[in-house]
Amino acid sequence: MEMFTRNDIRNIAIIAHVDHGKTTLVDAMLRQSNVFRANEKVQERVMDSNDLEKERGITILSKNTSVLHNGVKINIVDTPGHADFGGEVERVLKMVDSVLLVVDAFEGAMPQTKFVLKKALELKLKPIVVINKIDRPDSRPHEVIDEVFDLFVELGADDDQLDFPIVYCSARDGIAKKEIADESTSMEPLFEAIIKKVKAPVGYIDKPLQMLVTTLDSSEYVGKIAIGKIERGTLKRNQPVALIRRNGTISNVRVSSLYVIQGLKREEVEEAKLGDIVVVAGIPDINIGETIADSSAPEALPFVEIDEPTLTMNFMVNDSPFAGREGEYVTSRHLRDRLYKEIETNVSLKVEETEAADSFKVSGRGELHLSILIETMRREGYEFQVSKPTVIFREENGVTLEPVERLTIDVPEEFMGVVMEKLGPRKAEMINMTSAINGYTRLEFLIPSRGIIGFRSEFMTDTKGNGILNHVLDGYDKFKGEIPERSRGSIVVFETGEAVTYGLYNAQERGSLFIGPGTEAYEGMIAGECSRADDIEVNVCKKKHLSNTRSSGSDDALKLTPIKNMSLEQCLEFIASDELVEVTPKTIRMRKKILSTDLRKKANNRR
Repeated sequence: MEMFTRNDIRNIAIIAHVDHGKTTLVDAMLRQSNVFRANEKVQERVMDSNDLEKERGITILSKNTSVLHNGVKINIVDTPGHADFGGEVERVLKMVDSVLLVVDAFEGAMPQTKFVLKKALELKLKPIVVINKIDRPDSRPHEVIDEVFDLFVELGADDDQLDFPIVYCSARDGIAKKEIADESTSMEPLFEAIIKKVKAPVGYIDKPLQMLVTTLDSSEYVGKIAIGKIERGTLKRNQPVALIRRNGTISNVRVSSLYVIQGLKREEVEEAKLGDIVVVAGIPDINIGETIADSSAPEALPFVEIDEPTLTMNFMVNDSPFAGREGEYVTSRHLRDRLYKEIETNVSLKVEETEAADSFKVSGRGELHLSILIETMRREGYEFQVSKPTVIFREENGVTLEPVERLTIDVPEEFMGVVMEKLGPRKAEMINMTSAINGYTRLEFLIPSRGIIGFRSEFMTDTKGNGILNHVLDGYDKFKGEIPERSRGSIVVFETGEAVTYGLYNAQERGSLFIGPGTEAYEGMIAGECSRADDIEVNVCKKKHLSNTRSSGSDDALKLTPIKNMSLEQCLEFIASDELVEVTPKTIRMRKKILSTDLRKKANNRR
């Protein structure tokens, strides 16, 4: 049996930092390979399909698209750039033969791309480097290439990988060049580089079928859908196949529909073979990491181990006085079903039952991973509450280990002192410092994951919004000792009612407020951050009483400082261990676990 080469296919993944133009680049490739009809209205940023991705400008789920160029089909798989979605990344890279590394011609190689790039280099993939945004007035492509080279060396690239092809692009203008000085009117040089430099899929076409399930999706018509690359053999529609589970058990199933990706659409086909990235429907209980194989000779493919979760938090049924007012799904059964449905496709997430029937322990890869789940559920109409995220420790040979992150900070020089001062107590250890590019200094630290929780909001305040902060998991290390909790207390609402200007005016002298007049509040809800270390109870619903010298209406003159609008992430970072975030489709509130002031005082005295 001889090896077969599929010259009509190239499989590549795209790696890029947030905002370096990955999605615009794919749009340009799609437009120029005539995927769209001339009169078709094309949505901008085709690859980011989910609302959250569009708002945050990040890619969470890996997506597939394909372009045709001179009879060669180029399958393009998008990779999530954020380390919290590491589980996705490794599986995606198993489907491709090369990666396009998209780098901004001004910003250069960024820390987030390190994570995915390192995984790609370890899998011996040979990258093509795309220097994008060469139309920027401040672009510095040659220096950026040197930086990319240094990064490859640092990540342990071999000689072959260091000899990477380079393409210069302006995705926004839809042009690519081999050399900066070249004239160009299209993306042709990029297509050419991909077809020449990326290996075509090679393997046995007449041996028994093998396909690894790397991603799952679901459709309202056909149910669960599995996506993966055919590693060997041929797959036909309606073919009976063996499904080999990760524990080695085998069940016989049938592929009811088979699709390949053409442009952005899924196109039904009768058969697909070695090298094709396919979408398979008709197997209801299929999971990621399982192999679809020939039923007469089933052989499993090796599966990439998924990174363990590092953070955990409790998802609970909402029991606040306002429970059930705004949400559609509020019971523990709703919560349970939704969380268990999530783990089918979100592999690096773990859900466990707790002793309480209405509380579930959910563990994920980081704050972003968990907050995106919370935000998604909130938009679907769920109402629930969550506890402060805590780090998952490991025990090895009687030693406690904790997750440690590599934190990269870019800040203007005048804020360096204050940032380093704040990172000291959080047990951060500085490992690198590079001098200023445009007045920004880059600092690199190793810091326990515990130390990052709640740091971002302080950092933004300290650098007056000028700092840039990125972090990726580096590994596990010995427990680094106690890290102080947040230094300020909460302003807690004393009685239930509607917040009024007079009550809030008296409260704002004690700290900064999160709620404005007219907000409904309940006893035990958090109305702001206190300027001292202890919590303070304030009656924000207190009205001014009429006296014989003054009417009760004359408090119009009271001026309130603008309130601090807290996003979901800021709330999760802000709360202390005796507090919860209440999440509903309309509102995000913070509250004490024990709402009653008297009971809370008794509990504190007992402690």
